[in-house]
Amino acid sequence: MSTDDLLEAVEVDEAVEVDEAIVVDEAVESAHMKERPDEKGIYHWSRPDEFPDKLMKYWYQRFKIWEHYDKGVWMTENAWFEVTPEPIANKIAAHIGESVPKEKNIVVDAFSGVGGNAIAFARSGKWKQVFAIEKDPKAMKCAKHNAKVYGVENKIVFITGDCFDVISRRFAGVDNVVIFASPPWGGIEYGAKEVFDLSKMQPYNLEKLYEGFLPFSKHLVFYLPRNSDLNQIARYAGADKKLEVAHYAIQGASKVLCAYLGDFDF
Repeated sequence: MSTDDLLEAVEVDEAVEVDEAIVVDEAVESAHMKERPDEKGIYHWSRPDEFPDKLMKYWYQRFKIWEHYDKGVWMTENAWFEVTPEPIANKIAAHIGESVPKEKNIVVDAFSGVGGNAIAFARSGKWKQVFAIEKDPKAMKCAKHNAKVYGVENKIVFITGDCFDVISRRFAGVDNVVIFASPPWGGIEYGAKEVFDLSKMQPYNLEKLYEGFLPFSKHLVFYLPRNSDLNQIARYAGADKKLEVAHYAIQGASKVLCAYLGDFDF
């Protein structure tokens, strides 16, 4: 198959503007505002003079990342450039929920981090079960707390561990699962590339993700850098099939893309 043919297998949506908000119950807000992190490496910064200088740009974006940040959201330092901004997480959750076959009623967030996407899935009301898997115990502690802030702690099953191991043990033979994967991209250097080579994504490249998850679900969603190589993504469409690629934008600027593998009905 030629490069042109591969590109034809990819249907790229126009950038999706995301600015909607979902209201958090006021009683839930007040219950967690005063709860402070009790472990080194987990933070709720409330003033800019507390915030790390190297991350200062995120201080000014904190309410774009978490609408209810000031209600007590916990973060690690790395989470600021790893977490999905809340409006994008909400839009992705809506897209998956609207387009996946109705019989798929379990969603697995394979790299849940501090909980942004898992919380959005839980709030969407689509899923019978939401699983959040994360191997970093500090990020997992943040995710559990943040789910409380947003009032969905009882709607998410949190599992600390390696996602490939957990999924292979827990979901073998289960046919109603969608796997969402927002893997590490290997740092922030990806943005310096005009086209990001997904075979060099660290510690898991696109092939590793695809081969690791496909045996357990035919419906995979990969959250990838906005400048990802579409030729590489197109190779996973399958013969005579299409896959969907959607760019997600905030205030007109593309932030990320998602590749939807499987028979999603957009």
